[in-house]
Amino acid sequence: MIRTATAVWNGTGKEGNGHLTTQSTVLNQTQYSFNTRFADGIGTNPEELVAAAHAGCFTMKLSFVLNAAGFTADSLETKCELEFKDGAITKSHLIVSAKIPGIDNEKFQESVKDAETNCPISKLLNTAISSEGVLL
Repeated sequence: MIRTATAVWNGTGKEGNGHLTTQSTVLNQTQYSFNTRFADGIGTNPEELVAAAHAGCFTMKLSFVLNAAGFTADSLETKCELEFKDGAITKSHLIVSAKIPGIDNEKFQESVKDAETNCPISKLLNTAISSEGVLL
């Protein structure tokens, strides 16, 4: 399976702008620029997209891990805090809140760590990755 996305950029790094389009067209000429990356411009930025990818991938992997252990979550919600410092992504921290009938905290934490380690985006990132789970 191959997934694609296309970036188009016009102009200089600081004054220019671009747009992103994904194969699915969920992003379809979505604007990004220096201001959306480093200030408060309207649009997206690469780090925000990586954070979304990591949160989504981790959450789906956690669901699979839980299912394999005999549990089905009523809900899983993950926030990814991505740190961008000195021109590099230096950390990705995943915070998951979950409602899972019948699971104890030990098994939940074990499942969270399994998903953190084994989701494909975690494996892709060459940075410190951490997670925390809150069982509701």
